[in-house]
Amino acid sequence: MTTDNPTRSGYVAVIGLPNVGKSSTLNAALGQKISIVTAKPQTTRKNVLGIRTDEDSQIVFLDTAGLLAPKYLLQERMMREALEATANADLLAVVFDLVEDPTGEKTLGDERVSAVLATDRPALAIVNKIDRSNQPALEALGERIAKTDRFYAVVPISAKLGANVESLVAAIKERLPEGPKFFPDDEIAQESERFFVGEIVREKIFELYAEEVPYSAEAVVEDFREEANGKDFVSVKIFVERDSQRRILIGKKGEAIKRLGKAAREEAERFLGREIYLDLRVKAVGKWRSDKKRLSRFGYRDDEDPSDAE
Repeated sequence: MTTDNPTRSGYVAVIGLPNVGKSSTLNAALGQKISIVTAKPQTTRKNVLGIRTDEDSQIVFLDTAGLLAPKYLLQERMMREALEATANADLLAVVFDLVEDPTGEKTLGDERVSAVLATDRPALAIVNKIDRSNQPALEALGERIAKTDRFYAVVPISAKLGANVESLVAAIKERLPEGPKFFPDDEIAQESERFFVGEIVREKIFELYAEEVPYSAEAVVEDFREEANGKDFVSVKIFVERDSQRRILIGKKGEAIKRLGKAAREEAERFLGREIYLDLRVKAVGKWRSDKKRLSRFGYRDDEDPSDAE
C-alpha cells in the first residue's frame, strides 16, 4: 500500500571550513544543544550524531570537524573521521560563512571541500550568519554558489538566532531517500552521557583559556556513577602536553580549575537534567596529539591499522 506522503529518512553530513557554524547549525535544527560551540576554530573533534524526527521524516545529522590541512596526528584522525561521515551520507550540507567568506572563494576553492563535492551525492548550501551581514552580500554569495551547479538549493540561515532553520529542514527533506526511520522517535543523539560530559568540559576549556591550552587539552571521563542517594559522581581527567599548560589550567591556588569546574558542572547539569558532583584532575602527557596509542585510548581510532586497537 502506498501513500501520498511516504516517510523519508537519511544521513546528512554537515561539512565546511573551521568555525563556520556547523555545530550551531546542528543544534538549531534539533532545537537542542548537543554539539559544543565556541568562538574558536577546531572545537569539534569527533563526529556528533544528532537526530531530528518529525511525523513524516527522520534526519540524522552528522556534525563533523572543520576541514583543514592536518598538522599533527590528531588532526589527521579528525579529518579521516569527517571524510568517512561524508562517504556514508545520503546528503551533503555545506556551510558557508557569509561574514568571513563573503565571496565563497575560501570554501569553494578549498581542495578538501572540492574533493567531497566531487561525489555524486546531492549537496545543499547553507549560508550562515545572515544576522551579521546585509541582503546585497547574501544575494551575491547565493548567486556565486548557484553558478557552480553543484548545489540543488541555497538556504540562508542564522544558526545563532535560529532564523530560517525550518526552511533548511524542509530543503533537506526534499532529497532524503524514502524509507523507514532508523531510530526511535524520542531519540535525539546516539552518544552516551559520558561522551557529552567530556565534551562539555572541553567546551569550557575553550571558553575560559587562551592560546594553545584548549587545543592541547583532552577531557576523558574516567568514572560516571549514578548514585541512588545523592548526586551522580563524575570524574574527568584533563590531559595536556606540557606541565606549564597543567599549571595554567589549575591556576594560582587552584582558582582557575575551580572556575572551570563550576562552569562545566552547571552546563552538564542543564544537559543531564539532574545534579552531579564533578571531579576534575589534570595530567601532562608529552605530545599526546601525535601518540598513536594514546589517541586510540581517547577514541580517535585509526581503522587502517588493526594493531592500533590493542
